[in-house]
Amino acid sequence: MESGDSKTRVNDAHLHISPNVPPHDNELKRGLKARHLNMIAIGGAIGTGLFVASGASIHQAGPGGALFAYAAIGFMVFLLMQSLGEMATYMPVAGSFETYGTRFVSPSFGFAMGWNYWYNWAITVAAELVAAALVMKYWLPDVPSIVWSAIFLTILFVLNAFSVGSFGESEFWFASIKVVTVVVFLAVGVLMIFGIMGGKSPGFVNWSTGDAPFVNGALGIVNIFMIAGFSFQGTEMIGVAAGEAKDPEKNVPRAIRTVFIRILLFYIGAITVIGFLLPYTDDRLLNPNGDIAVAPFTLVFENAGVLGAAAIMNAVILTSVLSAGNSGMYVSTRMLYALAREGKAPKIFGTTNKRGVPMAALLATTAVGGLCFITSLIGDGHAYTWMINASGLAGFITWMGIAWCHYKFRKAYVAQGNKVSDLPYRAWWFPLGPLVALAMCAFVIVGQNYEALLGLTSPDAILTAYIGLPLFLALWVGHKLITKAPKVDPKEANLSRS
Repeated sequence: MESGDSKTRVNDAHLHISPNVPPHDNELKRGLKARHLNMIAIGGAIGTGLFVASGASIHQAGPGGALFAYAAIGFMVFLLMQSLGEMATYMPVAGSFETYGTRFVSPSFGFAMGWNYWYNWAITVAAELVAAALVMKYWLPDVPSIVWSAIFLTILFVLNAFSVGSFGESEFWFASIKVVTVVVFLAVGVLMIFGIMGGKSPGFVNWSTGDAPFVNGALGIVNIFMIAGFSFQGTEMIGVAAGEAKDPEKNVPRAIRTVFIRILLFYIGAITVIGFLLPYTDDRLLNPNGDIAVAPFTLVFENAGVLGAAAIMNAVILTSVLSAGNSGMYVSTRMLYALAREGKAPKIFGTTNKRGVPMAALLATTAVGGLCFITSLIGDGHAYTWMINASGLAGFITWMGIAWCHYKFRKAYVAQGNKVSDLPYRAWWFPLGPLVALAMCAFVIVGQNYEALLGLTSPDAILTAYIGLPLFLALWVGHKLITKAPKVDPKEANLSRS
């Protein structure tokens, strides 16, 4: 049996963290508490996808179709979180997916996973800057967008520059606002469904109108899979945050178990409430321009008699945008730091300041976010659209990588004579869990633009939709050709936690 102190030394040493090493020796610091971990995962997954895009999902697939799509993707994410939980508890490192890919699949696969995840969230930071500027136009339409984006980029940089604790605390409060909003929405919605608030109960009218509850059949559901998947992206952030978590063997499993259930309940609950209270035939649910005045949450609150519902929801969405940008800045910075520590990025990015913050990596990520935002203002925006599409698909590629890494990790763990019962956290339903998640992710990736594959749209649409795949493969194959690195033999995989 190991004492608590010796466990800490083992885990900390693996992540380049040691209680005996001064924090300015390029080491990260374990400054994230259990409540920070919980809210980082929640904050990454609850955003405009729930507050605004959920209405379009119901409009396209009907309340039943949207509910089925979100439940199916939710089940897939549950399996992925189980896989991630097992690896992140055993090996809580800032490199997370990059480290797991390198150790259990191949160095080239890990290289591709790391850079894929870095540009995923670095570009997402730029997207959030664009979104924040649009949100501010609701109150101050005459102020140029670039002003707001510059202000918010500065705020995100400062929050990440102080310490990991300041990031965790800011994310805790950002995410708390979103959680409170969703809980209030669900409570108000249930009261309205039963006719206690906002007039007469609608009953099941909106579930039986027209083609409801399922609209456009199976294709309607497939169309929502990608939207639902994007909405859940960010839950995997807990794998990166585990690298700076206090007492990861206890706090990571707890976060894995509780956070996912809350997120699923929030999404399933919100879709159910909207399905009862708003007919899918309401054209306002399409909301192509993201108008907060006709977002489903706003419409429900207005029907309940909440004064200033649009302004309140706009403030909540601004918080969501800042939360997503804050988390994106954090995880992309830590991934770049981890890549440098593994020799897969310039060494300068593997350094930290006295507060344990990888400042060079943070500056580089901030610069990329700013440059991508500027790209959105130049010309017709095609370059920016391609970057956003590549970033969106990168999230699903990361999920596929998590499933595959877990499958290979467990095989290596057993092949080297270890007992599964000794793992600090065990994923459910292995090996079926990661394999099912892998297959579901592949299905969503291929089916995200099936019209293009069937020749129903222009060839350019195929490249635009799937640009993330050749980028990932180029990283993987390019590294393989240059380094000639072999795949990892399960019996020789590095399972050390130090």
